[in-house]
Amino acid sequence: MDFVSGEILYVDKPLEWTSFDAVKRIRGALLRRLHVKKFKVGHAGTLDPLASGVMIVVTGRATKLIDELQAGVKEYIATLQLGSTTPSFDLETEIDAEYPADHITLEKIKSVLPSFHGRIEQIPPAFSAVKIDGERAYKMARRGEEVELKPKILVIDEIEILGWNDPLKQLTLRIVCSKGTYIRALARDIGEALESGAHLIGLRRTRVGNVRIEDCLSPEQCVELIRSVPVEFPDDYEGRRDV
Repeated sequence: MDFVSGEILYVDKPLEWTSFDAVKRIRGALLRRLHVKKFKVGHAGTLDPLASGVMIVVTGRATKLIDELQAGVKEYIATLQLGSTTPSFDLETEIDAEYPADHITLEKIKSVLPSFHGRIEQIPPAFSAVKIDGERAYKMARRGEEVELKPKILVIDEIEILGWNDPLKQLTLRIVCSKGTYIRALARDIGEALESGAHLIGLRRTRVGNVRIEDCLSPEQCVELIRSVPVEFPDDYEGRRDV
C-alpha cells in the first residue's frame, strides 16, 4: 500500500472515541512505520464520541479527496428514548425535562414519521461544532450561554422503524440522510412531533456513500495492517526512506 501517495482506510470508530482519537491512532502507526516526524492524515466526516461506526480516514495526498468522500449519503441506526429530553439531545448531558409518553403508540409513530421524509428544515443542536462568530456553538452552550442557530435544509432519503419497545418507550430507526444531518436534532424533532420529548441513547453509522460497516476495520486492525504491508515511496518524496 502506498500511504504517501494516498490511501483510504475504512474504520469502525469505537464508542466513546472522538474522531481525532481514531486519526491520532492511525497517524501514530504511520509515523513509526514510515520513520518520519510529520505525516498528513485526515478524516471525511466527524462522528460524535457517543456514536460508533463508519469513519473514512485518508492519508498522504488522498487528503485532497476529503470533501468528495464526505459528501456521500449517510446511514444510521438510531435509538431514541421518548418522554424525556437533554440539553445536548443525547447522553452527553443529564435529563432536563420529562414529558407524558403513555399516549405514544406504534401507530402514532407511523403517522408522524412521513413528515420527516424528503427535504426538511433542521435547526442544529446548540451542542454542536457549528460556528457562531468564529466560536464553536458547543463551547458557548457549555458555558450556559444562549445559542441561536439558523435552520438548514437537509434531505432524509429513508426513515424506517426497526424496533419499538412500548413499555420503555424506546424507538429504533434506520435513517438514510444527506451530509450535515444531526440525528440528535432529528430525535428532538420527532419527540416534539409526537407531542412529547425525546433524546438519542444510541447511534451507529452503518454507511457513508458506498462504504458499509462490513467494509470497515477496527483501529487496531488498521494499525496491524500498517505494520504488515511493505512501505512504498513515490519518486518525488523528500522524507526519510530508511525503512
